[in-house]
Amino acid sequence: MNFIKTDIDGVIVVEPQIFEDNRGYFFESYNEEEFYKNGIEVRFVQDNQSKSSYGVIRGLHCQLGEYSQAKLVRVLQGKVLDVAVDIRRGSPTFGKYVAVELSDENKRQLFIPRHFLHGFAVLSETAVFAYKCDNFYHKEAELSVRYDDPQIGVDWKLPLKDVITSEKDRNGKGLKDVISYGE
Repeated sequence: MNFIKTDIDGVIVVEPQIFEDNRGYFFESYNEEEFYKNGIEVRFVQDNQSKSSYGVIRGLHCQLGEYSQAKLVRVLQGKVLDVAVDIRRGSPTFGKYVAVELSDENKRQLFIPRHFLHGFAVLSETAVFAYKCDNFYHKEAELSVRYDDPQIGVDWKLPLKDVITSEKDRNGKGLKDVISYGE
């Protein structure tokens, strides 16, 4: 596995070593020992999966306080633009984001530490998205920030006319309304 640091401390692109032949391919999507060697010392306790159509934006979401979650995200089918926004208290990159294209073709994954907003936009006809979390989901600890918040300014790589979101995502808070969380 290749672990690639991004412009925001703690957010890491993970590229697996892929073994291909006439039967197809094989790769390790997770190896605790390799992750630990590369500074990602988390214990994942929950796996989630979603399927979405072209134009869907899910996010920006996170869990707060003791329920904050680190995530390892990947695409099983299709292509998405995956986004992580830093909301760590005192961070020099507070409010900044990393955007990475994840697909079934490139097989890249993104590790997102605790205290980050997370979201993705579906760029293919459909996408099946999977992720591991290091903490259990608690509805009462959820925070939603608008996917189109101008203070963050994410370019979702979609025409506005094609964007599909939930009511929760359209009515989320603005970054200016969010107290910074985490350490």
